[in-house]
Amino acid sequence: MPDNLFQHQYRIPSARANWHGYDGGEYFVTICTQNREHYFGEIVKNNNDEPEMALTSIGRFAEEQIRNVTCHYSYAEFPLWVVMPNHIHVIVVIGNDVNCRDAINRVCVQQTNEGDAINRVSTGKTNGIGGITGNNNPMLKKCLGTVVRGLKARITKFANENNIPFAWQTRFYDHIVRNQDEMNRIAEYIENNVAKWDLDKFHNNE
Repeated sequence: MPDNLFQHQYRIPSARANWHGYDGGEYFVTICTQNREHYFGEIVKNNNDEPEMALTSIGRFAEEQIRNVTCHYSYAEFPLWVVMPNHIHVIVVIGNDVNCRDAINRVCVQQTNEGDAINRVSTGKTNGIGGITGNNNPMLKKCLGTVVRGLKARITKFANENNIPFAWQTRFYDHIVRNQDEMNRIAEYIENNVAKWDLDKFHNNE
């Protein structure tokens, strides 16, 4: 049987690095909307004639979820991010129960829906953790994929509950940050992303 067949069906090979566990480290992650549609807002000129991101309601919700990620995953932090019209860039730090910022520790306003994602496949039992896959459910793993999938799921849920047309691109892009110089270059790219929108490869949704 070919390597890319599972239960007689073709599967898409993982884009993740097979030598890395993704349960610790620093990553540069990009998550795109389906067909690069501008669901999160548009770049506009402010009073000083400088470009800035004007967020839609779903864009504001996405930014709120990014800001409060440690409320949902104690082992994850997003120290720097930008929400663009059709994608999100974020630096993700995965560690051992990273401490929340003081404000987040005092009050977590948003109720986590992580349990919904974990248990969305019903076992017929009221207390079945992880659905039919039990402890093997990937949403129970403390790793990069769990954090990104959870973020995408909460934003999708918000869109559905508010009847907002929305869809994600199936995958996300990640890059393992290997040293401080690389981190500095990525941070500069994120901070200048709005200003350089016209040159961005994600600008067109064609």
